[in-house]
Amino acid sequence: MTPSANQLSILFPGQGSQAVGMGVALAEEYPVARAVFDEVDEALGQYLFELMAKGPSEELTLTRNTQPALMAVSIAAFRVLQDAGLGYGTMLGMAGHSLGEYSAYCAAGSISLTDTAKLLRLRGEAMQSAVPVGEGAMAAILGLDMDHVIAICDETGAEIANDNSPGQVVISGAVAAVDAACQMAKDHGAKRALKLPVSAPFHCTLMKPAQEAMAEALNAATISAPEVPIYSNVLAAPVTDPDMIRQTLTEQVTGKVRWTETIKRMEKDGTRTFIEVGAGKVLTGLVKRIADDSKAINFGTPADFDNFRDAVAH
Repeated sequence: MTPSANQLSILFPGQGSQAVGMGVALAEEYPVARAVFDEVDEALGQYLFELMAKGPSEELTLTRNTQPALMAVSIAAFRVLQDAGLGYGTMLGMAGHSLGEYSAYCAAGSISLTDTAKLLRLRGEAMQSAVPVGEGAMAAILGLDMDHVIAICDETGAEIANDNSPGQVVISGAVAAVDAACQMAKDHGAKRALKLPVSAPFHCTLMKPAQEAMAEALNAATISAPEVPIYSNVLAAPVTDPDMIRQTLTEQVTGKVRWTETIKRMEKDGTRTFIEVGAGKVLTGLVKRIADDSKAINFGTPADFDNFRDAVAH
């Protein structure tokens, strides 16, 4: 089971991929996965895995819980693949969507699992407290190109949060700005302008208080160079220097997730197979809309192992 060197990249999902029951099958099948969940529970002083396994969904979807929980599933799945022979030498790089970027640095040995869990708990709490509930919003604009959405944001005061794929842009900001942008997008021919069920307006300037909190935490954190390059959300380019890691993760709190550009850059650099590691298949779907010449699969449960084996055998 030996992938072609430097043609494989690993992706880690962000908020929105969570679901009650995630990680349970991994923990039951693989001791190395169970160990990850136990370490995260200990780091946070919380039975987070029990919440992941049993819910309630309303508590799991609280940002302070969602962020470390999704990371834990990603790292558990990644370590299963490492046990199966997936080595750093086979990878071109890694990337993660929003909080998934922390999963990438953890998987690449840049930040310890315990520290990553604590950073994401802080990140979730800081993001939630930055804007009072009900004052911010996010929405997905489907069917308009980026330039068109930028023009709408310029006029309404909303901001680009995520450039997820061609024709799928997420905006963020104050409720009135996002509502105005949604109406304008519909008037300009958007297929849909869909408000998202989130508790805060992520990746916009309203998150400035959270950015300041993360800058302090990241400056105090132990961060080393990753074993493979991590493609930064805000740069859409590979990062390996610890000081640059701190800077880009800090900027990411208010900055745009340049996902389309990131995947295109990874493909340009030689990636031919993307493996989404963790809960859900959101990124797998996005990659298929961005990178026509590449293969995309996901690994998040034991049932997905055959997909992984087949992908790296060719």
